[in-house]
Amino acid sequence: MALNAEDGKRMLQLITSRYSDWRWRKKIEKTLSLPATGVGDEAQRAIFTYLKQGLKAYKSRRADPDSWILGGYATKEVIERAKFNPAAVGEAITKGDVALLGVDPGLEVDESWWDDMLVSWFEEPEAEEVAAEEEKQVSEPDIRQNQGQSLSTGDPDT
Repeated sequence: MALNAEDGKRMLQLITSRYSDWRWRKKIEKTLSLPATGVGDEAQRAIFTYLKQGLKAYKSRRADPDSWILGGYATKEVIERAKFNPAAVGEAITKGDVALLGVDPGLEVDESWWDDMLVSWFEEPEAEEVAAEEEKQVSEPDIRQNQGQSLSTGDPDT
């Protein structure tokens, strides 16, 4: 299960507004290292991917972990470029989608919210829901397979 639209908005605001605060840098770097599939809204996923690509530092061909350019003019330029030209982020992105960049998400976004956001980023659906879906998929092919065997032989005993 991915982030809902409200949590995705707060996450993008956190990345683009608190990048110069040294207390948030490691958390922002960790967030940028996460897969984009954790963002539920398509527009927010495109913005997140744009930020990941724009803020990624040079990486050699070795298997070094990604490093990020956070703070200073380079980060501000990536954010301002997205706000000025939303088409650079994606074709379907509008000015309204990128208007949230650089706006502080408020006091409710703190370290405990960030921990909860990480949990919801990777949260799997309930086990009962998954089991019910798997049971439906397994039972349908078995019925078809049994019907096909009885029709092909004509005699269920042979």
